Amino acid sequence: MAEEIFYHVVTERQLLPGQTINFDSQKSGVYQRVIEKEKIVLDIYNHPNKYIESNLDHHTKVALRELALEEVRKEKFPNYPSRLKSLYVSKSIKEAQMWADSFITQGRKVFAIVTVRTDGNSFTGDAYNCFEGTINHNINLSLAHKYWNNEINSSQKEPIYETIIDGNITVIRTIKNYEKI
Repeated sequence: MAEEIFYHVVTERQLLPGQTINFDSQKSGVYQRVIEKEKIVLDIYNHPNKYIESNLDHHTKVALRELALEEVRKEKFPNYPSRLKSLYVSKSIKEAQMWADSFITQGRKVFAIVTVRTDGNSFTGDAYNCFEGTINHNINLSLAHKYWNNEINSSQKEPIYETIIDGNITVIRTIKNYEKI
């Protein structure tokens, strides 16, 4: 596979030029947060009536979504990168800047925008097709199919693209610094 260049908004820990990332040996923040909720997701699917009146917390809803997305990816789209073992990037500096501005508005710490190179796979989808996980496994799977199939989002809004990449990822340079550690 040919190497490709992308732009990454650095939010969880600083990344420096020359640094490499490989999700075979490293785990993403998304992976860590989802795995922490795996037991409750299994309980929800095994005993949904217990959760009908429950207000699930944000991270549990994310875990329900991400585990359904991973289940569908493995079964129907095995050549796409896993959202649990990939880096979220943009194809342009403009897209990366939009994501950085959005994260800052949400109160999320942004360190920088960096250029990265990968020899791995990539997938670009509409972030509007990311859904809030429910206690209904079949609904989650149906929505996951919609995401991986890149169907038109139900809000009829212009897509907001998110790209995920895997493989050997190298930070090439810092485009913009927001904060120093």
